[in-house]
Amino acid sequence: MSRGIITRLGLTSLRLRLVVVFALVALTAAVAASGIAYWLNREAVLTRTQDGALNDFRQEMQNRAATLPLRPDQEELRRTAEQMASGSAGYQVLLLGEREAGKPIVGASDPDTFTLADVPRALREAVDTRRPVSDANPYPYHLFWQRTERGGTPYLVGGTRIDGGGPAGYMFKSLAAEKADLNSLAWSLGIATALAVAGSVLLAQVAATTVLRPVHRVGEAAKQLGEGKLDTRLQVSGADELADLSRTFNDAAESLQKQVADMSAREESSRRFVADMSHELRTPLTALTAVTEVLEDEQDSLDPMIAPAVALVVSETRRLNDLVENLMEVTRFDAGTARLVLDDVDIADQITACIDARAWLDAVELDAERGIVARLDPRRLDVILANLIGNALKHGGSPVRVSVRTEETGTDGGEELVIAVRDHGPGIPEEVLPHVFDRFYKASASRPRSDGSGLGLSIAMENALIHEGSISASNSVGEDGKTDGAVFVLRLPRDASGIARESRVEEE
Repeated sequence: MSRGIITRLGLTSLRLRLVVVFALVALTAAVAASGIAYWLNREAVLTRTQDGALNDFRQEMQNRAATLPLRPDQEELRRTAEQMASGSAGYQVLLLGEREAGKPIVGASDPDTFTLADVPRALREAVDTRRPVSDANPYPYHLFWQRTERGGTPYLVGGTRIDGGGPAGYMFKSLAAEKADLNSLAWSLGIATALAVAGSVLLAQVAATTVLRPVHRVGEAAKQLGEGKLDTRLQVSGADELADLSRTFNDAAESLQKQVADMSAREESSRRFVADMSHELRTPLTALTAVTEVLEDEQDSLDPMIAPAVALVVSETRRLNDLVENLMEVTRFDAGTARLVLDDVDIADQITACIDARAWLDAVELDAERGIVARLDPRRLDVILANLIGNALKHGGSPVRVSVRTEETGTDGGEELVIAVRDHGPGIPEEVLPHVFDRFYKASASRPRSDGSGLGLSIAMENALIHEGSISASNSVGEDGKTDGAVFVLRLPRDASGIARESRVEEE
């Protein structure tokens, strides 16, 4: 049976397993006890009946059959057999004699019930066999018996021979009464076994409830702990293993709460440091930016020996300004203060404005129909597009193609916006793909050295996630089987109104 089927049938339940184990143990014990009791009672009943009938038959053979003449006639045999069978033992008798040598005669107490054909051949041979007389064997003939069955009814057949040439005698006793008694005993033991199993199941239920109630409490506490309720604790009572488990859980929860509190404090301190640093840097950066703008305007009139230095200062100042802005944006995401400001946006116009504002019109191909309108945050969409297209232009190869389409989500009948940005560069190495959205990650070993901050794609992903969207990165494979550029696919809900409402409710 497969694990899936077992799980669907609920056979992995601890309660069910306890019940099954209790029931199997009880069943095994009850069956063993009942089997032993039945076997002992069976042997006792059969032995008592058998010994009583055989002893009575031996005595009758000595008292009656031994008094017959050496050559009795059939009537004498019949009359003697009837007298022997008339006792309280309840068996039929058959006497076998000889009227002349080699001419046997038979006398039966009830020929319709017991005939010579009912005597097993092996028993007749054992009765007729004469054994040497010795100190260890004072008698040449012995009493033999055998259990047989006729018509579904068990019988006891016994036989012996009179010493000195007397007749041979056989007794035939029905064991039907003993069989009925043993059947009644078997039914009683079966009912007792069933009651024992039922009682064990009830005991298993009680034991399972007793054992599983604290286990269930531990499970519920672990669930609450996993949901972030780090102050969850268990009430400890007793000194058994379950109490030890509760104490261990409380110790682990307390340690976890302390570690999380320490980590949160360090994270909050780091976040506050980055935010403060970013704010402190904005004031001097504003002055530097103003100076670099003046220098950039006067760059053509500067000494040729100074111009390269001025250009470097201008570019690095802009880079530093972008880094500070990105750090402040990341800080807002980490602090949970980022919020959506929704508006109805024509996606084709939005992408065109993004490309035009950055002078990328000649390097980017746009495949987007006008009239695809989505309700989202246009500023955050612009940030996402700027990072994805800028990354493709910087690290990929021209032409960079941006395509737009809509798809059914298939869950609630809604639609999602799908924007794919593809370049024709060397692609992204497989070992780099899982890390392209990590903060400050740069694949410098496989691509030209970047002058970016390493935060662009991370910020793009954060802006997608706040819309409850996603961004995926992969490589495009050409017809020759080789990598033909990287593909970034942005997926956003076409209407983020519900997300914005939930965000405001959480904030309130």
